[in-house]
Amino acid sequence: MQEIFITDVSLRDGIQSLLATRVRTEDMLSTLEILDKCGFWSLEVWGGATFDVCLRYLKEDPWERLRRFKEHAPNTRLEMLLRGQNVVGYRHYPDDVVEAFIKKAYDNGIEVFRIFDALNDTRNMRKSIQTAKKLGAIVKGVLSYTISPVHTVEYYLGIAKELVDMGIDIISIKDQAGLLSPKMAYDLVSALRSEFPRHPVHLHTQTTADLAQMAQLKGIEAGATMIDTVFYSLSCQTAHPPGETMIYVLREFGYKVSVNEKLYKDAGDRFVEVRRKYKKYDLLPPYPDVGVLLHQVPGGMISNFISQLKEQGMEEKLPEVLREVIRVREDLGYPPLVTPTSQIVGSQAFLNVVHGERYKVVTKETRDYVKGLYGKPPAPIKEEIIKKILGDESPVYHIRPADLLEPELEKLKEEAISHGAKSDEDVLSYALFPLVAKEFFEFREKGEISIEEIPEVKAENIPVEFMITLHGEQYHVQIAGRGEPTPEGKTFFIRLDGKLEEVILKPIREVESAPSSYGEITVGTEVKPRRPRPVGVGDISSPISGKVVNIKVSVGQEVKEGDVLLVIEAMKMENEIHSPVAGVVEELLVSVGEVVNPDEVIVRIRPTRI
Repeated sequence: MQEIFITDVSLRDGIQSLLATRVRTEDMLSTLEILDKCGFWSLEVWGGATFDVCLRYLKEDPWERLRRFKEHAPNTRLEMLLRGQNVVGYRHYPDDVVEAFIKKAYDNGIEVFRIFDALNDTRNMRKSIQTAKKLGAIVKGVLSYTISPVHTVEYYLGIAKELVDMGIDIISIKDQAGLLSPKMAYDLVSALRSEFPRHPVHLHTQTTADLAQMAQLKGIEAGATMIDTVFYSLSCQTAHPPGETMIYVLREFGYKVSVNEKLYKDAGDRFVEVRRKYKKYDLLPPYPDVGVLLHQVPGGMISNFISQLKEQGMEEKLPEVLREVIRVREDLGYPPLVTPTSQIVGSQAFLNVVHGERYKVVTKETRDYVKGLYGKPPAPIKEEIIKKILGDESPVYHIRPADLLEPELEKLKEEAISHGAKSDEDVLSYALFPLVAKEFFEFREKGEISIEEIPEVKAENIPVEFMITLHGEQYHVQIAGRGEPTPEGKTFFIRLDGKLEEVILKPIREVESAPSSYGEITVGTEVKPRRPRPVGVGDISSPISGKVVNIKVSVGQEVKEGDVLLVIEAMKMENEIHSPVAGVVEELLVSVGEVVNPDEVIVRIRPTRI
């Protein structure tokens, strides 16, 4: 009797697919304890977007999450999704960062590494595979699945051969957008089993277009012996097949599955209330997205598009953006739409539509991709696109991208410590996400409490991020948490236009002529008004809403037309803001960490007189 091994991905990809990864560690531990008793081959609980979201939004230490997960699941292998040379970020990191991260992940409890590259460029997977194998970990080498004229069975066999030669233990098919059809699953798995009979084949499929269960069955019929599932209360939509159902069906077909399905359902039952708690992130329609078979955009990206278009007042442009995704992907050589290429293609399509001209504004990541700094595209990029984006520069596809990077971990260590890093793990967090980690360290030092943790306030009943208008000026407000009460009143922390502020809420009885029933708010530092609207050619604004992550110029500096002034992070991508004129920087109206909008001046340049 053939045994089928199951990895449960509920507490990583399940929450990432359906709940924007925003579920806090405390809300998963009791469910994890049940999953640990079910008899899974492994539990994928870390990696992917969880690392970034822990730091950026939940203000949790992702390393501490992993350690706690290991304590609560001592009987089952813990698995993570690793983006090869991107680690858990959105750019390539030097080899020293990759090696250190994998070692710390292993030391903190990860035994299985599922390693992929968005372009299936195995040069970007080599270092992480070698490092994990040297540590004694189990490695799943991933084929990132997509559909295009070049992504044939023969293409995937070639990638698998390179991965097998690198020493992987398991060949993994990653169907992140839910595109794998039953026929293709059968054909691809059959070919892999014939070519590499000593390597188990693993199937990771998503239910976006409702193909996943059929694809898993046909893949198993062809020889796959490992699949990923989630418990029922986090299944379907853009997530994964319900494991309880798959276990029932597989046993009916005569396969052996050593998972306790009753305990598995108990875990799903436990999570029903948890999912309800995070309903503000649970926004997907209850039916499958068959449109993904055309545009191939993963479910999480759709919500990002909607959010970005709402900020620009252009919600009606979503169908146009999705059509543009198809065109941009073809322009760029048919990359699979998985992090970070999904963000690169998606952001560029968004900008093309917003500006009404294709490639008028190009993100830094798009330029780096075209140059070859992410690796070799699956198919050649159109020559006219290369010329438009790079000008006279030539791509460097013949070079392993990481070979162009200098070691940086030791250089960053002192800087990270100066910003609050207290451990080797903290230094790695800073190396991967400098600004986000710095904000987390500040948060941790202040002892702030996330709004979800304030016992007398129900998080779902109040907004945690909003715009307010005061005396005709608009302010972007984010609630960060609450501090200790003082004689003056209750202390809260907010982010005002991206800057952390301390706020005191005075009791109504202590306020004369109280303006409202809620009391008076006193902000500890002076509140700056919103920035002015642009009126001249030297008034520079951002094309999209985002956060300032780098400022390249200073007041008094001379700039040429086209020079990079600053960098705005939006949709997880870095967007360079270029000067449209030559001149002298007269005024900087932003600082690193602040949030900016398209209708406001962020840099003033005095144009050079001719």
